[in-house]
Amino acid sequence: MRIMSFNANGLRSAASKGFFEWFTQQKTDVLCVQETKAQEHQLSGSADLDSKFLPKGYKAWFKDAITKKGYSGVAIYSKREPDEVRTALGWAPFDDEGRYLEARFGNLSVVSFYIPSGSSGEPRQHFKYEVMEWLKPVLEEWLRSGRDYVLCGDWNIVRAKNDIKNWTSNQKNSGCLPPERAWLNGMITDGCGDGTQEPDLGWLDSFRVVKPDAVEYTWWSQRGAARANNVGWRIDYQLITPTLGKKVKGCAIHPEPRFSDHAPFVVDYAL
Repeated sequence: MRIMSFNANGLRSAASKGFFEWFTQQKTDVLCVQETKAQEHQLSGSADLDSKFLPKGYKAWFKDAITKKGYSGVAIYSKREPDEVRTALGWAPFDDEGRYLEARFGNLSVVSFYIPSGSSGEPRQHFKYEVMEWLKPVLEEWLRSGRDYVLCGDWNIVRAKNDIKNWTSNQKNSGCLPPERAWLNGMITDGCGDGTQEPDLGWLDSFRVVKPDAVEYTWWSQRGAARANNVGWRIDYQLITPTLGKKVKGCAIHPEPRFSDHAPFVVDYAL
């Protein structure tokens, strides 16, 4: 089973750059999109729209931001129709920004997540911390549930030195702050974090399952020549329940072609 996670930074923008033409060649079973930056009616509902935003053989589900149009939003594309699709976790400030969508296939849940960024200023950083505190027990409950989970998405946090080009100079910047890293690494058990104590039972970072020492990035600032100089961050993940660890068969980050400031991240599972 091939699962792709992709922050499109505007799905209509990514589509105009050829994303769906490229996507249809990747033999993907499930695609999780973040930052659709559109309302569902702008991406589906007519033959013309479907031909642009819905590749043949796929069905799509969306969770839009209702706080403001053209903001945030997540989607899941799948060849197989899920048994159930969930669109809310029960906390309106998070749900209403269109940051969670879950497709259930038997005992497998595939989630498209978009964790807030705090880079725009203190109010949003405070909201990010609120989300982290609220989300942690939810993730712990999922981990103990007996279900298999693949948590795809833009988490807006790097884990360790190998996940960011300029480690030292970013220690005071959102996405690399010690409390953020402690929160994320404190839920993951793979020995690839920043030294934060790991839990006895934790998630696995599918990329590190395959490539424990690799230095690859999934996002580059659009300022300056960050992309050209590969001054990047790895902030897009597929976190998985431990039961799936031995079922990860390979993964790839696709920085080219460029459809967004993020790169699609693909993982193959023996499912």
